[in-house]
Amino acid sequence: MTVQVNVQEAKTRLSQILAQAEGGEDVIIARDGTPVVRLVPVGPPPPRPVGFVTGSVPDSFFDPLPDDELELWS
Repeated sequence: MTVQVNVQEAKTRLSQILAQAEGGEDVIIARDGTPVVRLVPVGPPPPRPVGFVTGSVPDSFFDPLPDDELELWS
């Protein structure tokens, strides 16, 4: 079902109108009876890819730092 409201009514009942749009209703906001915008719910964000970086880290990366380098960090 499509609901059309004018700007002033949309300002007054914004929370209700948002709930209608979230519920799947087609909500159109009009200015002086002329449709201007359509409210639609925002969907969930797309899944982020895991492991998109290529390459590898050498095993030596995880070795403890030498004492002289550790001293530089203190």
